[in-house]
Amino acid sequence: MLHAFLHITVPGLVALAFYRPHWRRVWLVLAAALLLDLDHLWAMPFYDPDRCSINFHTFHTFHTYWAMAGYVLLLLPARTRVWAVGFLLHMGLDYTECWQRGIYLP
Repeated sequence: MLHAFLHITVPGLVALAFYRPHWRRVWLVLAAALLLDLDHLWAMPFYDPDRCSINFHTFHTFHTYWAMAGYVLLLLPARTRVWAVGFLLHMGLDYTECWQRGIYLP
């Protein structure tokens, strides 16, 4: 439950800190990065509290290192930068959940 809470509050704090004039709109975009979790629908089992979602298997298409490289590239154009920040924040929060469970990724 704390993990889901962080996926909402951390983007809010980032939006307040770096995008103050438009923080509400940016917060919505950053929080919309939760859409990346749609790839969990393809995972078997659908929910496993002890699983690390980063590079779990090939069906986690949005949580692979290749996808993360794409998110980094999305930082370059100004039009996609806020989305890229949201996607990378999402990946960072998922990494911290893995570390909390004692799963250390390369």
